[in-house]
Formats: sequence, C-alpha cells, structure tokens
Amino acid sequence: MSEDGLKQLRDKLDFIDNEMLKLINERMEIVHQVGVLKAQSGGAIYRPERERAIIDRLESLNKGKLNRNAIEALFLEIFAISRNLELPENIAYLGPEGSFTHQAAEARFGAMSSYISIGSIRGIFREVSTNKAKFGVIPIENSSNGIVSDTISCLSNYNLKIIAEVVLDIHHTLATTCDKVSDVKRIYSKDIAFEQCRRFLENFGLDEVEHIPVESTTKAAKLALKEEGSAAICSHVGAKLHNLPILFENIEDKDNNKTRFFIVSDFENAQSGNDKTSILAKLPNTPGALVDFLTDFDNAGINLTKIKSHIVEGVSIFFIDFNGHKDDKNVKGILNKHADSIKFLGSYVKEVEDI
Repeated sequence: MSEDGLKQLRDKLDFIDNEMLKLINERMEIVHQVGVLKAQSGGAIYRPERERAIIDRLESLNKGKLNRNAIEALFLEIFAISRNLELPENIAYLGPEGSFTHQAAEARFGAMSSYISIGSIRGIFREVSTNKAKFGVIPIENSSNGIVSDTISCLSNYNLKIIAEVVLDIHHTLATTCDKVSDVKRIYSKDIAFEQCRRFLENFGLDEVEHIPVESTTKAAKLALKEEGSAAICSHVGAKLHNLPILFENIEDKDNNKTRFFIVSDFENAQSGNDKTSILAKLPNTPGALVDFLTDFDNAGINLTKIKSHIVEGVSIFFIDFNGHKDDKNVKGILNKHADSIKFLGSYVKEVEDI
C-alpha cells in the first residue's frame, strides 16, 4: 500500500475516533440527566437488568466484526465510566489485589471504579451493610469444590440483596523464578488451588515438594518471587502483578473450572425477562416437608436450578436457585405461601443456568 493510501485510512480512523468521542460525551450528558432524575426518586444508579437489555439489543443490531463478548467488554466499561462520573462508589471484594474475586469485580464494574480489598467474606458484608461500600463481590461456588459456606452464612445473617452474578473461568499458572521444574523445592498457593491442580503436580513430580498453603494465590506469587527455589500456583494476573515469570499456563485439572460470584448491595432489581432468584429455606423438621415444598415449585411451573443443604449456626437450611423473578406471578405465590420458611436473597439477571 502506498503512503498516500495509508494516510487516507489513518485519516478515516481519526475521523471515526473524533466522532466516537463526541457521541460518548453526548451519552454522558444524557446519563447525567437520568442520574439527576434517579437521585430525586431514590432510584439506584446501577441497574444490571437495564445494562443486559442494552447489550442484548446491540447484539441483535450488530452486523460487523464484533462478537457479543467484544460488545459486552466495550459497553460494560462505558457503563462503569458513566456511573463513576455520576456517583463514584466503592466496590468491596475478597482480596488481595489480583485475586479472582478482584477480576470478577473488574469484569462487571470496569477499570475506573474504586475498589476496596477486604480480607474476609464477612468483612465485605459488613462494609456494604454500613455503607462504606456500595457493592460487595464474593464467591458463591466453584464447579470443582462446591458452595462457599462463609457466603451462605453471611447471606443468612445480613439483609443485603444479590443484584448480579458473575461467572469466571478459573485458570491457574505455575509461576517461578526457577528455570526448570526440577529446581522447585516448595510451592505456595491457596489450599483450593492445590486441589484443583493435583494431576499436574503429580505428572511433574511436584507432589513430592513442600506445599505451603497461604491466604490467596496472589500472596503466593509475592512470596515465590522473594524465595529462591520457590514457585506459586496463581492466576496469570497475579503472576504479572508481581513480575513473577510463568513457567506453565492453564495447569488446572479440569478444562471447565469455573467460579460463580455474587454482587450484593442494598437494593433490588426490576424484572429483566431473563432472571434467576436465590433463596434460603428453613423447613419444618417433619416428614415430607421438603417434598411438599419442592412439589409446590413444580406445580407452579418453576424450574429449580440448584438446591444445596447447609448447616448455619447449627441449623439446617437449603440454598436454592430457580428461574424467574420475585415479582413474577407464579414466584410471588410461592414466596407468599412459604413466607415463614423462606429468606429472599435476590432476583437478578441470569448469566448461566448452572456451573
């Protein structure tokens, strides 16, 4: 291509960029007007169901090279910038920086948001409940290791609402300053990460070296950087954050290793048309109580996607997910009928059926 031809293409790109900047600024002005009206009425700035509707609409109109993931990435960042220009709000996540929960938070709230790293799930609920943070991001379950009991306990004890779910593919790396595997004498990681990479460790003879559990995979990367002969099982982001060289990528045993996260806050979502609801149910200790309870869902045409039994403070409860919104007629009937047994946790846009 000639220099003139290349210049013409670059000029076109410059023109498009100029127009995009102008249009995005126009969008921000309208967002400001909407924000003023919401503030007057007490409405929430973050509306996951509205954002999902916008992305669905844009995908249906799309005739170019962008796929849904690209459209979602672009517009979630625009949405996040819009919210932060209107009302900067803190997002508390299970830290430290670079953790998978941090990545889940950034996937939803973008790079510009203000994040607070919290050391415990209970601490996150406390920060949001006392209005030190507007949103909290916590793990609820992993496809390999099941439900996170601390999250269930906090959902039971606090009156926050689930307003969104985020599902993240979990990939682990082996990161180390060692040039080869045989030089590794000890490995730092979170206990759950050791379990998820057991086959890799056995295949490379690393099940014979010292395994040292720490609070997070990000901390593991920090420790491995300082100690000769050490390695970390950590995320790609965690390794890069501490400039720790990556020796192997994607070392987890299962290709479909996923973690589901909840975003909690102090408001409820409107219906989106594609919702999921979570509840906790404490049923009478009588024969047939669970069967009768579940039969009511079946009779109402409600599809249960998850039911897990847990012990919270010595009491047996059930964590249940089902398709639908609390304001759907059939769901409302169930919630009213079993009001004494059910704690409503939230209705939110469904990202996946289950993991």
